[in-house]
Amino acid sequence: MNANADIKNYVYNGVVNEYAKLTGVSIRDAFDTLYKSRLYSQIRRGVSYMHCRSEGYLAEELLLEQQKTARTKQTAP
Repeated sequence: MNANADIKNYVYNGVVNEYAKLTGVSIRDAFDTLYKSRLYSQIRRGVSYMHCRSEGYLAEELLLEQQKTARTKQTAP
């Protein structure tokens, strides 16, 4: 099932706002982070009804994804 584009846009905006609050980054940086993330792809494709989860939950998932990516980059040769 694919979510309506309006619903997804609402979710993206909410996640961006929550992520910006959580991390202290600008809204622009939060949008950039989301659009480059695996989470964005999952929401866009409707994987596991990600668009139905709370904005706070998704923002935390985005933060965890970014932390994991940063750790991976630090340990790469």
